[in-house]
Amino acid sequence: MELLFVTLGGAIIGLGLRYAFPGRETHGAALIPAIGAASASAIWAALTWAGWKFDGGWIWVASLVLAAALSAVLAVTIARRRRHADAEMLATLSRA
Repeated sequence: MELLFVTLGGAIIGLGLRYAFPGRETHGAALIPAIGAASASAIWAALTWAGWKFDGGWIWVASLVLAAALSAVLAVTIARRRRHADAEMLATLSRA
C-alpha cells in the first residue's frame, strides 16, 4: 500500500513541477507527472531492496526528494532539447 502512496506522491510532485518550470508547451501534460511517479516508485523499491524499512520516515523523504529532483532536471532538459530540435527542424525545412 505504501508503494501506491509514494507513486501518487511522486505524480503530485511532478504535476506541481510541470507548472513551476517554463517550457511546458514543449511536452505533453502527463510527461513530468509520469516521470515523478515512475522515479518515486523505482527509488522506493530500490531502497526497500537495500534494506530500508518501508514504514520509516527517511525512505519517504529520500524517495520523494529524489523524485522531485529528477523530475525538475528532466523538465528543464526536455524543454531545452525540444526547443533546440524544433529550431533545427525549422531551419532544415526552411532550406528545402
